[in-house]
Amino acid sequence: MNFRVVGCSYRNAPVELREKLAFREESLPDTLADLSAQLGSETVILSTCNRVEVYVAQPVEPEAADAAKIIQLLSEYHKLPAEEIRKHLYALENSEAVLHLFRVTASLDSLVVGEGQIAAQVRAAYEIASKAGSTGPFLNILFPTAVRAAKRARTETGISQGHVSVSSVAVDYVRQVFDRFDDKTILVIGAGKMGQLTLKHLRELEPRQILVTNRSPEKAAEVAKNCGGAAVPWEQLDEALSKADIVLSTTGAPEMIVTKKRFDTIKHRRGGRSLVILDIAVPRDFDPAIHDGEGTFLFNIDDLKRIREQTLQQRQKHIQPAEQIVELERKKFLEDWSRRKNGPLIAKLTSDFESKRQAVLAHLFTKLNGQLSDADKAYIEGAFRLFQNQLLHGPIDALKEASREGTNSAMTEMVRKMFRLSE
Repeated sequence: MNFRVVGCSYRNAPVELREKLAFREESLPDTLADLSAQLGSETVILSTCNRVEVYVAQPVEPEAADAAKIIQLLSEYHKLPAEEIRKHLYALENSEAVLHLFRVTASLDSLVVGEGQIAAQVRAAYEIASKAGSTGPFLNILFPTAVRAAKRARTETGISQGHVSVSSVAVDYVRQVFDRFDDKTILVIGAGKMGQLTLKHLRELEPRQILVTNRSPEKAAEVAKNCGGAAVPWEQLDEALSKADIVLSTTGAPEMIVTKKRFDTIKHRRGGRSLVILDIAVPRDFDPAIHDGEGTFLFNIDDLKRIREQTLQQRQKHIQPAEQIVELERKKFLEDWSRRKNGPLIAKLTSDFESKRQAVLAHLFTKLNGQLSDADKAYIEGAFRLFQNQLLHGPIDALKEASREGTNSAMTEMVRKMFRLSE
């Protein structure tokens, strides 16, 4: 089986090009069917914000389906000059391509090592291809194996421990202060992109209510509608702060909107209730002096990023163990595939030689009728068997090695022709 991957990722292609090469999910079934037909292959397309990859497996190695052919098809599909995209694409074959898929799925090649999304994205890409009928014997084993290998890497090492996005770290901070949220009010100040992403995580806590305020009433209404909350006029910010238990602030204002003096006035109206303020605005929206570590907990973007960096540093320690697991799973997959594909051929080769050995011995013993004792015959049979085993050791070992290296198709054909074996 010949296996290739052609693609690009955040490592070697700018986001502008990745956007141009991306595949819309709804178009994938037709695209997969078209590519498989033109390449004569099993095909899976992995298209995420950080990478676009085409995986191709073929039972033979026709020149028409090399990496250049795949690049040309990508060029035609996206209506981009081949010269423009070629310099940003990588192409890997056979065992290297298998290792690449396993590393990608285990998030060892991710922008954030250990992130949990990619394994689900790989599984989804395979399931789409499977439903589209573009997978076959090889990819139907390879992709589920890659997902299982990734699960091993996650569960047997600490590569996925801790949170590394600012939004998920923010939620961790909130959980450290409160143990229930069905009686809590979240106040969102501003409408920055990071704030909306963090709000998405906070909504999963299922708070009692969400309030949204913004200098632009229209923007406040829009965010409130999207999150199932209620818009609050900007002029009522102090009142909203007195009601809130969790504040998420991301205004992008040029100066602080809540000074220590202003907050002290609000604090007296809160009745001693705890308050968590997640100030992820740059510049900061809240005066750092507001934090007292008792009832008022203020975390700014630097605090959140510091925890994120600590988590990433911790994950670095687990990369090598995860790499070892992935490499072991790669070897096991190739060996299992070798046995699956070469078992019948090796059995045929051994059986063919055994038949020839028996025929030669029968002819020899007939010619020497009466001249050999039983002990002589046994010795000659043993010598012939030893010679047969030594003769077959080379081609059988070569078949196994070729399968491990991913060049099995060529070696299989060579052995068939050399020893005149039928299919």
